[in-house]
Amino acid sequence: MTSINWLDFFILIFASFRITHFIVFDEITAFIRMPFISEVFKEDSSGNMEKYIEIKGAGLRAWIGKLLSCYWCTGFWSALGVVLIFIYFPIAFPILLVFAVAGAAAILESII
Repeated sequence: MTSINWLDFFILIFASFRITHFIVFDEITAFIRMPFISEVFKEDSSGNMEKYIEIKGAGLRAWIGKLLSCYWCTGFWSALGVVLIFIYFPIAFPILLVFAVAGAAAILESII
């Protein structure tokens, strides 16, 4: 088993957070979600527009749509990927570090 220090552990946490957000929410990755989900805007009773996610298709397509619309589900698979990359492809650590810094910055931005 690979040992992990606390700094690496937090880098993996922040990288996983940022990659998950990148896949589920960011506009730049909408092309990944587009074949599986639709974003529908509807007006509520007070006149505000609310965004709803509609899953497309059935079978595997619907399953992927459910996965991409669920932050917790995508987060699990992102975390698994990040940990496997950390263990088996240590040369990719600088990329994980960039995602981690971006994730930490996003969290700080939302707090401030």
